[in-house]
Amino acid sequence: MTGAARRAAVLGHPIAHSLSPVLHRAAYRALGLDGWAYDPVDVTEEQLSAFVGDLDAGWAGLSLTMPLKQTVLPLLDHVEPLAAVVGAVNTVLVQAGGSGRPVLTGANTDVHGIVAALSEGLAAAAERGAGAPGAAPQGASASTAAVDPASGHERPVRTAVVLGAGATAASALAALAELGCTTPVVLARSLGRTGALARAAHRMGVEPAFRTLDGAPAALAGADLVVSTLPPHAADDLAAELAAAGPAPGLRPRAVLLDVAYDPRPTALHSAWLGAGGVAVPGERMLLHQAVEQVRLMTGRPGPLAAMDAALNRALGLVES
Repeated sequence: MTGAARRAAVLGHPIAHSLSPVLHRAAYRALGLDGWAYDPVDVTEEQLSAFVGDLDAGWAGLSLTMPLKQTVLPLLDHVEPLAAVVGAVNTVLVQAGGSGRPVLTGANTDVHGIVAALSEGLAAAAERGAGAPGAAPQGASASTAAVDPASGHERPVRTAVVLGAGATAASALAALAELGCTTPVVLARSLGRTGALARAAHRMGVEPAFRTLDGAPAALAGADLVVSTLPPHAADDLAAELAAAGPAPGLRPRAVLLDVAYDPRPTALHSAWLGAGGVAVPGERMLLHQAVEQVRLMTGRPGPLAAMDAALNRALGLVES
């Protein structure tokens, strides 16, 4: 066994469907961390405080799903700057404290995951001139993804749209700002529920324009990048509208969509975007890349991207086990 035995888990309600155990367990095997365990634990908002209060030195960290990403904030000793600006914590690091109780630090790896997944899409879009298909390739390298192989220059990201206005939308705004777009359009189901996102945008120096989903077709037509943070099936009506428009609904050439939902796979929006001629990145790519960063934070060692990618593809049935 390499290293002391440690525990980690993904918390949420429901949580049995989560692919996070597949990714983290694959990482532990690749890193030789034989004594480490990672499990899904069903925890509601009401149960979170008690669960966090029972953590001890045997724990390395937690992964959190919504709505726990915001509920956990007052339960932490420290919140890393990016997570504080975004207003959402998807990673809790458990570290030894001098008082006998562990010190809990909140971090956000969703921004990293969105940037890396969008970068894969940008790479696929840049390769389209050579006849590459519209879907982002599995296992695409994020390190050079935003670079056009023909010119050697980064592809500019001038316009972007975010669908949804929750905590993941705040991470999407931070990711888009990192890619160069600080004036995206946010399409929300209700403008009355965008206050928290507007405050997060102000903290990160982003100036989004807020509109309702009714204006989605016109907004999407002008976008280089689109990130859907809507729950599963919430974008199905928009997908049907895109599909009805046929292969030329006015999307920009090589426009990239990331739909963070990955159940069902592919989502209706993902399929409609491909049918409309765009480049689509499946949501599990964000999940993969944010998990790689989580592993680094929890173990102190680089997350083994290739091993985690292979395990994810096996779990999804993309390759034979």
